[in-house]
Amino acid sequence: MGCAPNASHSPVFLLLGFSRSRVPHSILFLLFLAVYLTTIMGNVILVLLISWDSRLHSPMYYLLRGLSMIDMGLSTVTLPQLLAHLVTRDPALPMARCLAQFFFFYVFGVTDTLVISVMALDRYVAICDPLHYHSVMNRKLCARLLALSCAVSVVHTMLHVGLLMPLSWAGDAEGNVHLAHFFCDHRPLLRASCSDIRPSELAIFVEGGFLMLGPCTLIVLSYLRIGATILRLPSAASRHRAVSTCGSHLTMVGFLYGTIIWVYFQPPSQNSQDQDMVAAVMYTAITPLANPFVYSLRNKDVKHALQRLLRGGKVAS
Repeated sequence: MGCAPNASHSPVFLLLGFSRSRVPHSILFLLFLAVYLTTIMGNVILVLLISWDSRLHSPMYYLLRGLSMIDMGLSTVTLPQLLAHLVTRDPALPMARCLAQFFFFYVFGVTDTLVISVMALDRYVAICDPLHYHSVMNRKLCARLLALSCAVSVVHTMLHVGLLMPLSWAGDAEGNVHLAHFFCDHRPLLRASCSDIRPSELAIFVEGGFLMLGPCTLIVLSYLRIGATILRLPSAASRHRAVSTCGSHLTMVGFLYGTIIWVYFQPPSQNSQDQDMVAAVMYTAITPLANPFVYSLRNKDVKHALQRLLRGGKVAS
């Protein structure tokens, strides 16, 4: 695709994802504001409960606390800007801010997927080798795995930012580039570019696919071993207890990986923009919102800690 003479390497992007929505902007603002505030409040409560209650000072909850902080970052990268655009009706975003949003969104998003896979490893050790669980999945190892997940996501994101920076975008008469999305996501940016995007597309499917394949393989292998171990347990009560410890994690795996595969690994198509928007809302708003509720409603330890706090009782320290 050739670029017009007015093509620019640093245009102003107009985020028009909700401009065609039939829902009034005031309703959308209230809806996303409620989602964002509930996400922050739910994850903050979960982080505080895990930090304060000694009954929750185990490797699984240490990883869950990290996941909650990552989810808060993921929501904060996208939703406050969307709320500002809905209020001001000004969807403009300069190139530098767009790339900054892209960078932090991908750092938090990729770290999220990697931590979810580390939590599968944690469940594997807890169920398949319970006698050595606390010695294997100790706090130091969990901290190193969280740090490694963050480092891998930063390197991954820098590669894709580096591939985006040389691209050109042909704007309208005023030099503005229209994006049919509500934040600076990868596929909308590539769709709008007039440059050769084959290197970026190749990186998405090869490097990005490999990055997805590794955690997915770890999750699948972990749960195959977990399933085989559960089937060998002697009593139905033991099997039920083991399955219940994995239910919350499997729910989040379905939420997270399902939407990521839908958004980034289907063939690009102009007709899929609306579906991309729905999936992106699921990934950036609903999944971080669901995390604290899934782990609190399906987890007896978290529920009991929250009940003690609400009844005015002291958490164990």
